[in-house]
Amino acid sequence: MASYDRIDRISQEVHKALDEIIRYDLRDPRIDGTWSIVRCEVTRDLRYCKARISILEADKRKDMMAALDKASGFVRRELGRRVDLRYTPEILFELDTNIEYAAHINELLKETQRHDEAGDD
Repeated sequence: MASYDRIDRISQEVHKALDEIIRYDLRDPRIDGTWSIVRCEVTRDLRYCKARISILEADKRKDMMAALDKASGFVRRELGRRVDLRYTPEILFELDTNIEYAAHINELLKETQRHDEAGDD
């Protein structure tokens, strides 16, 4: 159980450091707009980290993910400088669409509610 707590703490530290690196250190113009790092999952052997990124503007997703993939070496080097680990994990950026999916489900529920209210009248 203690091993999982350690991995969770490391994941949180990596999450904070990645957010700072992407937000303040990357100078790529494709990385802008409304985005957030939803979750970071570091593997138990500390070799890989899946960083799930949520980007609200649909038209900017492809460009921003390409920019992040291209800058992954720089991000890894900066992460190694900020987080003291034996191995600096390789960063794998993944697009997270859960917020978009939740908004779609919310809209469907509202539409169903309007339909039910119109049927009651």
